[in-house]
Amino acid sequence: MRIAIVNHLRSAVEGLRKIILSVPGREVCWVAQNGAEAVRKCVADKPDLILMDVIMPKVDGVEATRRIMSESPCPILVVTPTVDGNAGKVFEAMGHGALDAINTPLMGNDPVARKSREALLKKIEMIGKLGGVTSKAPTPKLTRRISREHVPPLIVIGSSTGGPKALAEVLSRLPAGLDAAIVIVQHVDGAFSAALADWLDQQTPLRVKLAPGGGRPKKGTVFLAGTGEHLVLTPDLRFSYTQEPRSSNYRPSVDTFFKSVADHWPEKCVAVLLTGMGRDGAEGLAVLRQAGWHTMAQDEETSIVYGMPKAAKELGSAVEILPVGKIALAIRRFLQKPSAGTL
Repeated sequence: MRIAIVNHLRSAVEGLRKIILSVPGREVCWVAQNGAEAVRKCVADKPDLILMDVIMPKVDGVEATRRIMSESPCPILVVTPTVDGNAGKVFEAMGHGALDAINTPLMGNDPVARKSREALLKKIEMIGKLGGVTSKAPTPKLTRRISREHVPPLIVIGSSTGGPKALAEVLSRLPAGLDAAIVIVQHVDGAFSAALADWLDQQTPLRVKLAPGGGRPKKGTVFLAGTGEHLVLTPDLRFSYTQEPRSSNYRPSVDTFFKSVADHWPEKCVAVLLTGMGRDGAEGLAVLRQAGWHTMAQDEETSIVYGMPKAAKELGSAVEILPVGKIALAIRRFLQKPSAGTL
């Protein structure tokens, strides 16, 4: 695996180089000290993966990601020292096509430093496997749905590469006091989940917060999967986090969440699959459609990466295939139907 490093700090470059070379079969193909240099080098020599910082002189990582994904697209992982004060840049980069983000690993032999390096190696391995790998999340056995009073309409959304920008586009077009609950599963490192929730909260009149273990979906609130584990709904309609299926290359897995919703949520409402690399969510969307949910997928033209929505289209999972700018309107139209939820 040929990996490029884009970072203006020599210490960070050398630390990342040592981590990369600690795994046989991996090499550092080139290093760039700013975004402009990275864009030029990527055109001349496209790597298998770029480790991209967002704070750099001349051209930062956000603009570099945008140009690279436009001119010579390849997998990009944002590696930055901290999200404090930089969350907007991290999610802008992800909106332009960066796959994920992780804190710059620490050097040293203490347990915290070793864990941070292992986290980066695991992330690189996962990205290496994403091309063409289908979700291995098992389809749960559907149980008899029990009608419950006061259960709000539920909108579930899955997204990955380009997801933050697409999510902001959808949520910004939904009104405050929406007569439904929303739950989002976005592929993002657990260390960035809280910052993503805060950033999305600024893009919409709705309240956005992390989904708490033991909590329940409620009207007018957007809940975001909040750890590196899989979010699921339990039979008593509460949020729970689980490491199963451990074999899944996607954490949190959209398939795992969608299938738990199909299994337990008593009312049929709306499920949406947005831009993303791979196939996660396509099978879960199909399960929800078979259970009677109204399913939507983002179209190719407006997707940063047409992977997950394309897989949904191929499986026949989506009732509607729409540009991202029209998804919120379609959701609102569905909610206006008399049969949309039991209130």
